Amino acid sequence: MGGLLSELGKQLAERWMALLVLPGALFVAVLASAHALGHTHPFDADRLANRLDAWAAAPRLDTTGGLVLLLLAVLLAAAGAGLAAQALGSAAERAWLTTGTAPRRLTARRLRRWEAATRAYEARRAELAEARALGAPPPPGPGLAEARAGIEAVAPERPARPTWMADRLNAPAVRLDREYDLDLATVWPHLWLVLPDTTRAELVAAREALTRSATLAGWGALYLAVAALWWPGALIAAVTVVTGWRRARTATDAYALLIEAAARLHTAELAQQHGLFTDWRLTRRTGWQLTCLVQGQGHLIPLTGEDGDGDDGDDGDAGVGGGGGGR
Repeated sequence: MGGLLSELGKQLAERWMALLVLPGALFVAVLASAHALGHTHPFDADRLANRLDAWAAAPRLDTTGGLVLLLLAVLLAAAGAGLAAQALGSAAERAWLTTGTAPRRLTARRLRRWEAATRAYEARRAELAEARALGAPPPPGPGLAEARAGIEAVAPERPARPTWMADRLNAPAVRLDREYDLDLATVWPHLWLVLPDTTRAELVAAREALTRSATLAGWGALYLAVAALWWPGALIAAVTVVTGWRRARTATDAYALLIEAAARLHTAELAQQHGLFTDWRLTRRTGWQLTCLVQGQGHLIPLTGEDGDGDDGDDGDAGVGGGGGGR
């Protein structure tokens, strides 16, 4: 047990150093350099060297105690900067993944763009289908894949959130509800417990990548303090924020893909463990019954044989319940 705790403490210390102290130390160094250079001499290396020499020659740094205090102050400042960057990153992540509809104008604007891209896609598909039916060469214009990419660039499903990332993360729930009457938000905690370790590891890694991307954007916001003292800091802040935002989009897409894949692959297994009839293939009836069960409304599930085992639940009791019963 002692060896396990020692190894755990070592890993936590390494993680603390990598995530907080090292980036924070870089920030503190840049901030000190910005204070020395100022706006008027942004790239004067001699001025920076002279200012560092003056700081090093300060009487309080001539003693071992002074150096220790300086090192401790730098470590504390670096850790504080790291915590501040994480807090700013969490705020950015909440803004990117917001589930509310408060910015209604932004959502409405995205909806108009999505509808226009969808109309263009449908028109292009009709053109290509007509040319194929007549045996004529396809008319000039984008291919279907390119037209579909125009829709995906706005939102993978009909926009209902203010940001692309929020809609992308919501898309698996929308698709599973449309195809299988499955409420992913309700079922997910139960599904998580039956996922294989490798699948959970992939999901955790994807989620951590999203968090790291948001933290990177938080560092960019923190570098605005450098910009107040040294104008090139504004460029550093802008590049860091944009990089964090782009990485967050990529991480969100990967995370949403993994969530949907895990749900499609393992929901039938979860239904089996709950005692629901299934042939290891996810169907609309299975999705609706599992949703009712985990919501504590199992009384809406018909007894075995009432709706016919061969029915996939598109109509009858399951279909009625899926529309207005358990959810």
